[in-house]
Amino acid sequence: MELILSRTPAAAIEADALLVISFTGERAGNDLAEGLVSELYDRGEFTGKALETAIIHRPGPVRASRLVLLGGGDKAKFGPNDMRKLGGLAVRSLKPKGIKNIAIALSGDTLSPALLEALVEGAILGDFEPDQLKTDKKNADKKIEQFRISVPDETVELVNALRSGRAIGEAQNFARTLVNQPGNLLTPLKLAAEAKTMAEEFGLGCEILDEAQMRQLGMGALLGVSMGSAEPPAFVILRYTPPEPPKTEDHLAIVGKGVTFDTGGISIKPSDGMEKMKYDMGGAAAVFGAMRAIAQLKPAIPVTAIAPCVENMPGSKAQRPGDIVTTYQGKTVEVLNTDAEGRLILADALTYAARHGCTHLVNAATLTGAIAVALGHLYSGVFSNNEELQNKVLNASKAEGERMWPFPMDEDYKEYLKSAFADIGNIGGRWGGSITAAKFLEEFVESKPWVHLDIAGVAWLDEGKPFLAKGPTGTPVRTFVRLALNW
Repeated sequence: MELILSRTPAAAIEADALLVISFTGERAGNDLAEGLVSELYDRGEFTGKALETAIIHRPGPVRASRLVLLGGGDKAKFGPNDMRKLGGLAVRSLKPKGIKNIAIALSGDTLSPALLEALVEGAILGDFEPDQLKTDKKNADKKIEQFRISVPDETVELVNALRSGRAIGEAQNFARTLVNQPGNLLTPLKLAAEAKTMAEEFGLGCEILDEAQMRQLGMGALLGVSMGSAEPPAFVILRYTPPEPPKTEDHLAIVGKGVTFDTGGISIKPSDGMEKMKYDMGGAAAVFGAMRAIAQLKPAIPVTAIAPCVENMPGSKAQRPGDIVTTYQGKTVEVLNTDAEGRLILADALTYAARHGCTHLVNAATLTGAIAVALGHLYSGVFSNNEELQNKVLNASKAEGERMWPFPMDEDYKEYLKSAFADIGNIGGRWGGSITAAKFLEEFVESKPWVHLDIAGVAWLDEGKPFLAKGPTGTPVRTFVRLALNW
């Protein structure tokens, strides 16, 4: 989809569809359709409610063949996340109709760099379909070829906003494409290869540790998880260095869980819904996607992405409940449940980040089902040992419309993880499961400022939205990128 910024007035734009954002009771676009917008409002066919649509064919004094009204909701509450949804809504509602060229004129309350960036992100995200592996793709011949955005003046800020929105939207779709791959096609080594190819394309440093190197380093927690699979593990490290010498000693690490398929191991999961466990590498996909955008947008601080990639299978060599493993840090862990594998591989990855020059650590993982019990499928859980870093992450997530909610991290929760036979157990029982998982991870960050994002409830959509296809969401790519850019 070609994205174009221009100063062509709305009425003079030649397009299959001209989009107009109309807020509740506002009747925007009435002058472009010879009063027909007011008729729709008067008849109650369109009210301006958020995500409403209406199409007026062959409107009066405009060159576009259709005028498409998009409901913006309450004007006073309209922001970038609402605009992002409208961008996705426009693409997803018009593409099946065979419309190829769409345009929108932004001005006044609908125009700012943040709103334009969000619109572009939304349009790109809305264009994603999860049917890459279908031989008979629905609407395969129907594509939005051009999305023209008309503004009063092409300022540097708006040009940069379009560029940023494109980079972030495409990065999130890259992450979604990875998550959408099934476990038989996207093994740990294949995921590492995808990361390496992307790194070479966008000028990132890339290092991949193999099983022998991990064994030499003593990553017993990670290797214990991979024992049950015929697929070897991979430990991916991507490095971004700013073009100018940084003015700070800070070095951000973004760490993602990369379990390409999770059966639960010996503590095997129920069969119902297990096919979705290909999404258990959503954290790794998010850090790879974020690095793709970071490489293009060039924040002022160095960023290292780390993804431990494994497959969790119940093979004949799989670790057993009760096994004790020694982590890269040196602590011993009693594996009370082999389905609590994500925290084991992240333990070694977080220690690696802390010991290799990173000053601030943020990880994302589809870690616990308990987080969806607590927050549903709307919010990621946030857990941290440092309020300042937690606030930076929350501010970035708010700016990018990826909803997150902080949880308590009182020291008392560590009591649930006590083991009689090792330094720590890998689960803490029934109560506070998301918090005890975070307390486990905290043991391995070497006292560095750290934030853990539990994305298990939001990394996958069971049902599509008007602005987003079902399947992988790519959360929290946008938050990671914004965190680095705003540092």
